[in-house]
Amino acid sequence: MANKKIRVRYAPSPTGHLHIGNARTALFNYLFARHNKGTLVLRIEDTDTARNVEGGAESQIENLHWLGIDWDEGPDIGGDYGPYKQSERKDIYQKYIDQLFEEGKAYYSFKTEEELEAQREEQRAMGIAPHYVYEYEGMTTDEIKQAQDEARAKGLKPVVRIHIPEGVTYEWDDIVKGHLSFESDTIGGDFVIQKRDGMPTYNFAVVVDDHLMEISHVLRGDDHISNTPKQLCVYEALGWEAPVFGHMTLIINSATGKKLSKRDESVLQFIEQYRELGFLPEAMFNFITLLGWSPVGESEIFSKREFIKQFDPARLSKSPAAFDQKKLDWVNNQYMKTADRDELLDLALHNLQEAGLVEANPAPGKIEWVRQLVNMYANQMSYTKQIVDLSKIFFTEAEYLTDEEVEEIKKDEARPAIEEFKKQLDKLDNFTAKKIMDAIMATRRETGIKGRKLFMPIRIATTRSMVGPGIGEAMELMGKDTVMKHLDLTLKQLSEAGIE
Repeated sequence: MANKKIRVRYAPSPTGHLHIGNARTALFNYLFARHNKGTLVLRIEDTDTARNVEGGAESQIENLHWLGIDWDEGPDIGGDYGPYKQSERKDIYQKYIDQLFEEGKAYYSFKTEEELEAQREEQRAMGIAPHYVYEYEGMTTDEIKQAQDEARAKGLKPVVRIHIPEGVTYEWDDIVKGHLSFESDTIGGDFVIQKRDGMPTYNFAVVVDDHLMEISHVLRGDDHISNTPKQLCVYEALGWEAPVFGHMTLIINSATGKKLSKRDESVLQFIEQYRELGFLPEAMFNFITLLGWSPVGESEIFSKREFIKQFDPARLSKSPAAFDQKKLDWVNNQYMKTADRDELLDLALHNLQEAGLVEANPAPGKIEWVRQLVNMYANQMSYTKQIVDLSKIFFTEAEYLTDEEVEEIKKDEARPAIEEFKKQLDKLDNFTAKKIMDAIMATRRETGIKGRKLFMPIRIATTRSMVGPGIGEAMELMGKDTVMKHLDLTLKQLSEAGIE
């Protein structure tokens, strides 16, 4: 195996959208392949037809590309080891099932699901781990044939099971976990390799595919550890050498300490959800790669090129990886600060349109206005959809100040500053951020009010908020008419409150 060219695979099932955990598996295989100048294969494992979702494979491919992952062989680009969809490889699997039959290593099983479940219930009641019990125990060859003929006559359809040899230890040196071993009598008995509908099971198909596609290393989540001894049984039965295995630790919710489950609604878990929120693919790539893999040094922000150069599977963590939403927000914010502003404009414009704040086909002038809005908030946003809430002051009608805001103005004895500022704005023909700031400075000179007592009341009176972006930029975007309307309404409210 040491002299073989590095060939790895990411093999999703088309049963839904790309999950964070699956994205991590894809990323680690991608980085391992690129670091070693090897080959990454994309294979679609769609033999479980009942769970397949229409468009599921296309969704996986689209979201992988969005993350910045490409591959060398796959259903969309072809290759020398195809087909790359398991549903198109049925004849290939049948060849090896027939081989196991001929060698006496596989057989037809007619036990119904009801009979198997009753057997498992009985075993649980006895305190025994549920397992399949060989249904032809003690029968001669003729008796087995007669039992099978009778089952067929009843219209029963069989599965195909593989014989598990007794007294065998299945063991391997795992890249992440170290040396692991399982005794053959602990893996549940003879298991199914072909279902009643003729499709192979996962543990059989994956072995045939990995062997024929010359996969050298299998990097996957540690939920697959229990599958590995079954797969080693198939490798042994077919006389093939197994690849090197590496089982990555599970991802936990940092807030609860529990395994990240698709039923855990406290965490968004699908790549598509983060795309809709306006997260950047480079940031997601960065954050996910650090879920269970540690780079050299203290830095937390890396380019794809740097990740490829550094990636070493020996640095895969043996402890669970904690998914921290706040950390992801921070990472994305770092990328937002340096991102191409046209990219941010496209994402934020989409978010504003979805919220009904900007029309579907805005005029060029409106697009430039949104660009200014995005530039103003870019450094403080963790993702672009936040602009919908952050920029509400630019999309709402003038409202009365809250009691808290009125108290703030009252405390600062700020009415004179507001009145003088309104006079200064009246003089402006060119309503730009610079001219607005000049008007604030002129207000300072005329009233002698300065610092917070000057800026906070003006911010509240004009933007209807105690916090926000640069006050000059904010007023320029609001426009003179809106700002003057806010000032008039503020002064009216102060008079009604008896504040002179």
